[in-house]
This record gives sequence, C-alpha cells and structure tokens, in this order.
Amino acid sequence: MSPRVGVVLFPGSNCEQDMIEAMGLVGAEPEILWHGDATTKGVDAVIVPGGFAHGDYLRPGAIARFSPIMGAVSEFAAAGGPVVGICNGFQVLTEAGLLPGALQKNAGLKFVCTMVELRVESTDSVLTRGAEAGSVLRVPINHFEGNYTCDADTLAQLRDEDRIVLRYVENPNGSIDDIAGICNEGRNVVGLMPHPERATSELLGSIDGLPLLRSILS
Repeated sequence: MSPRVGVVLFPGSNCEQDMIEAMGLVGAEPEILWHGDATTKGVDAVIVPGGFAHGDYLRPGAIARFSPIMGAVSEFAAAGGPVVGICNGFQVLTEAGLLPGALQKNAGLKFVCTMVELRVESTDSVLTRGAEAGSVLRVPINHFEGNYTCDADTLAQLRDEDRIVLRYVENPNGSIDDIAGICNEGRNVVGLMPHPERATSELLGSIDGLPLLRSILS
C-alpha cells in the first residue's frame, strides 16, 4: 500500500495541486486536509504547502496557525509524524511554534522568483535523509517574506545540533547564515522556503526536488 500524505489546504493556498502531483510521482497517495478539520485523517506524513494562507493580512502564517488543522498537525508532530512546511508552510510552522525563528521580508524588499542552488548540510531529517550530504540541488524559490531570522542563541543551537538542513549557495533573500531549511529537535519537522515540488521534471528545469520528496516517504 502506498504511503498516505496529507496536504493541508488553507484559504489562499496555491501550491497544493503541485504538491499532490509531485507526491503521486514519487509513489504516495496524497489526500487534502481541510484547514477547518481538526484531524490528520490517519495519514503517514503531512505537508503544509505554499501560498498565502488566510491572505497573509497580518504576518504570513499568523492567522493560519489558529486553524483547527494545526492543533492536529502539532499532535501528529509530537507523536513523531513527519511534517514538512514549504514556503508559506514554513512560515506557518514557525508561527505555530513547531519550528524556531521567523520569516521576514526579503533583503531589498523585493519579491524573488528564480532558480537557486541549495547545499544539503544534514541528511538527518525527514526531508533530507535520502539526499547526499554536501550535494547541491537546483530548486526554485518564489517568495517575498523568505528571509529567515532568529536570535543568536537559537542560531547557535541550530548549528550545534546539526539542524540546518539546507543552505543557499548564493543567498537570494538575506536569510541569516544562508539558511534555506531547518528541522526541529526531533528531526521530524522541517521547514524550507524553496519549492521541491516544482523541481520534479526536466520540463520544469530540474529533477533535484525528487530526492527530498522521496525522503518524506522513507
């Protein structure tokens, strides 16, 4: 039986269909998790996709964190379930307290939509365990508030505990320490700004997102 992967749908999400297609490509059975339902429906993994959850009228993810689904996602994560937040999903996970730090406006206050190179810094996470440490992946980004920030103590902890899983080779948004993705202490919750679901075909310009997506299922 194929692993069941829940894809959270908020009002304003716009990457859920991309993720559903990508999950199908790597052999998963994707299922939409509506933000108003307080259940993860027994899925094997949860993905919080990109978009503009609840319109991002306050801060990205600040309203979405109060949706009933996030209580269920928090319980799922606490039990060791794999949870990955991508772009706006990363913002939601920080607002919900599942990951430390915050995402702020890009350096230069410019929206960035381009292909970037990511270096795999750690393979000890649900997103990167199928990748090769030190390898460089070409994956697109598409964000205005993707500039990761945290205090000095949090940064030191992330470094010491090998929880920075992805770094930008060339920093596109001002993120502290070139951070593109981090994980929690349990290594089962990961947030990243780049979109691996948009790097699954040579027609899209890269297949480098596939090792990351397959890792979620392993």
